[in-house]
Amino acid sequence: MMIRRIFLSVLAVASVLRTSAGDDFCGIRNTAFSSGEVINYTIFYNVIGIFVNAGSASFTVNTTTYNQKPAYHVVGLGTSNSSYDWIFKVRDVYESYFDTATLQPYKFSRKVSEGDFKMQETVDFNQKANTAASDKGVVKVPNCIQDVLSAIYYARNIDFNKYNVNDKIPLTMYLDNQVYDLYIRYLGKEKIKTKYGKFRAIKFSPLLIKGTIFEGGEKMAVWVSDDANHIPLRIESPIVVGSVKVDMMGYKNLRYPLSSLVSW
Repeated sequence: MMIRRIFLSVLAVASVLRTSAGDDFCGIRNTAFSSGEVINYTIFYNVIGIFVNAGSASFTVNTTTYNQKPAYHVVGLGTSNSSYDWIFKVRDVYESYFDTATLQPYKFSRKVSEGDFKMQETVDFNQKANTAASDKGVVKVPNCIQDVLSAIYYARNIDFNKYNVNDKIPLTMYLDNQVYDLYIRYLGKEKIKTKYGKFRAIKFSPLLIKGTIFEGGEKMAVWVSDDANHIPLRIESPIVVGSVKVDMMGYKNLRYPLSSLVSW
C-alpha cells in the first residue's frame, strides 16, 4: 500500500499545481511550453531517514485536434520500480486534451492499475455550459476550471513576479466529481539543490485537502524553475507514514533553455 501512496502523492502534486490558475487568469496564453516536450521525474520515499528510489513519472505534451479544434494532448505516466512490483505494482496512465489558445480542458481520462485495484474514468468538459460530465454524473463548474493535467501546463504560464512573499493565490479545482476552493501561498525565490543539479527556483506551498495520504494544511513545498519554462523541479511533503520527495531527472524539447540551472 505504501508504494501506491507514493505514486498518488505525485498525482496530488499535479492537482495542486493547478493552484495558480484562478478565474483572474481566464484566457491566459501559453508562452511556457511547446509540442514535443517531455519531463521525467523520480519518486523517493523516506520512512527511516533514508530516501529510496520507489518509482518514476513522466509528462509528455503534443499537438493534435479535438472535435476539429487545435488541442494539446498531454500524457502522464506513473510506475513503481520493478524491484517493488512484487509488493505493489503501479502502472497508471493519465491523459488530457485542452485548447491551444485558452488552455481550457476538453477531456480528461485516467486508467489506473495499482495492485488489485483497477479503475477507468473519463471526464468531458463543456466550456459553454460550465459542466464536467463523467459516469458519476454532471457537475456544474466555474469558469476556467482545470483538470489535474491541463492544470500543470496552465499554471506554468503564471507570472510569479506579480506576487509578494506570503501572498495567497486562490484556486478552484475539479477532482473526483467535486469542486474545491483552495489556494497556494507564494513563498518567494531561492536556490535549491536537487538530484539533477542546483537551480534558481520559485517556491510555493499549496493548501491540501485532508485525506488518506496527506494530513491537510500547508505542509507540501513545491519548487519550479525560475526561468521562462517554469517546470516543476522538486516536490516535498510528509504523508501519513514517512515522507516523499519528487525530483525532475530529465527533459527534452523545452521551449527555452533551462537557464535556471546553476550547476550540475
